[in-house]
Amino acid sequence: MTDERTRRGTMGAGAAVLWIAIRREPWVFAVSTAGSVIFGALTVADAWVLGWATDHVVLPAFENGEIGTDMLVAVVALFLGVALLRAVGIVARRLGAGIMQYRMQAHTRRAVTRQYLALPMSWHQRHPTGQLLSNANSDVEAAWGPIAPLPMALGTVVMMVIAVVQMFLTDVVLALVGALVFPAVVLANIAYQRRASPLMTKAQQLRAELSEVAHESFDGAMVVKTLGREAEETERFADMAHQLRDINIRAGRVRAAFDPTLAALPNLGVLVVLAVGVARVLNGQTDAGDVVTVAFLLTIVSFPIRSIGWLLGEFPRSVVGYQRVRTVLRATGEMPFGERTATTGESGSRLEIEHLGYRYDPDQRLLDDVTFTVEPGRTVALVGATASGKSTLTNLMTRLVDPDEGRVLLDGTDLRDLARGELARVAAIVQQTAFLFDDTVRGNVTLGADVSDEDVWAALRAAQADGFVAALPHGLDTRLGERGTSLSGGQRQRISLARALVREPRLLILDDATSAVDPEVEARILEALRSGTHDTTLVVVAYRKATIALADEVVHLEDGRVADRGTHAELLERSPAYANLVNAYEVAAELEVEVTE
Repeated sequence: MTDERTRRGTMGAGAAVLWIAIRREPWVFAVSTAGSVIFGALTVADAWVLGWATDHVVLPAFENGEIGTDMLVAVVALFLGVALLRAVGIVARRLGAGIMQYRMQAHTRRAVTRQYLALPMSWHQRHPTGQLLSNANSDVEAAWGPIAPLPMALGTVVMMVIAVVQMFLTDVVLALVGALVFPAVVLANIAYQRRASPLMTKAQQLRAELSEVAHESFDGAMVVKTLGREAEETERFADMAHQLRDINIRAGRVRAAFDPTLAALPNLGVLVVLAVGVARVLNGQTDAGDVVTVAFLLTIVSFPIRSIGWLLGEFPRSVVGYQRVRTVLRATGEMPFGERTATTGESGSRLEIEHLGYRYDPDQRLLDDVTFTVEPGRTVALVGATASGKSTLTNLMTRLVDPDEGRVLLDGTDLRDLARGELARVAAIVQQTAFLFDDTVRGNVTLGADVSDEDVWAALRAAQADGFVAALPHGLDTRLGERGTSLSGGQRQRISLARALVREPRLLILDDATSAVDPEVEARILEALRSGTHDTTLVVVAYRKATIALADEVVHLEDGRVADRGTHAELLERSPAYANLVNAYEVAAELEVEVTE
């Protein structure tokens, strides 16, 4: 009973998915189905032409020893006419089905991508990248897979109805004999669906899991290689690939067993019809042309049943794929925007953090009542131990996520009241992990914006990147490779910084964005930012003493709260916890030197 309910549920859900496509593309579907109906009707017409030619041309030729030219021309014209019209039907069916399928795939991929962009970072952090890639690619393809055989299946149903009616109009007895094939074919098809549907469903799920493992392995290639885990990672991927292989082989075996069965049953029916038909012809109960017509019709009615089977065979993958896509499209947490515009000008922005609270886990508060202000043009360093909430705070400042309590104001405006794109116009963040595209230096800095080369070089100079960029083989036109693998870590960070600076932000946030740069270069970068033509407000997540000392003010975070505020010198004097934290790097370096000596 469970298998039966599952099968019926899959068929109903698959039909519902197709109905969505039909409602969206009704005219394309109508043209494709009409072409399939024409093909089906003219395929049946072939049987009528064959029977007519047998009675009026073939048999008289045996009796008279000659063939009339007019009759021969008529037969050839009939066959050619039917063939040409049937070709038109095939073109309309295939072209319409292809257009409909690819339009639905494109529409769904755009919808999934829009949803990815609309969902906040908190949602993305809960979903692995491999799964998101699978949703936008293989799941979308699987969801609309049944569109390809749909018009053919509907057209062949018409063909089957016409053929069965024609069979009964030709000879009722032979038609009844041939009709015995239908129950056998239907039962075989049902058995196939019951065996194949669970296997195909499992295969689609494994494809998504394999995609997740592959993406994770490729994305973490550096970790895998540096830790010598190639064999273990290969084994992990191979295990998942073998599971998918085994499921596909099992599904292939099921299909390999049933396809010949579905093909053989109508042929057996034809043999029975011919045997009965010969007897009836000898007894004078029917004509030879009628026997040929019924036998030919019986061979073609098996095709509609098989085509419907192909359609139903796509339903399990379609349902699984569409459900996975729908999960993304129905995901909650969309980040709403207001209608206010951001303040522009040459001076830096005023940043206010008011009673900010945030938690990733409902039972674990990460930020609690964080309050401080960064005046225009000032540089503030955020200092704290690991997991004190520094990076989360920078994400809240740039509205990658929204706070649970409190608010972040930019020039007196709550970030949630700004229109889409306004914050990005005046504020920029540079993360510790610099991401570069497989593009030129210019492309990575401008990201397609209309920026002159002069401004690009100015941003590179401020980021202390102009020297090594000028030394590259093609300067700004040098391609950097995937993720900028042709550059060092420090060089990637400086290109990423130039990308932010070229937009002349009024608020710039550096989340330990110069960690891979040596202290001397880092000091020059920060000095260039402070002495630039635009009095940018700067918030820096920092660990090094030299970096922290350049800040006008330091905000010390402990366990998600503001433990103290003041200048670097003031905090060193009055806060032992702060002093221990910022001195930890130098103490560790001294110990390492002593051990070496």
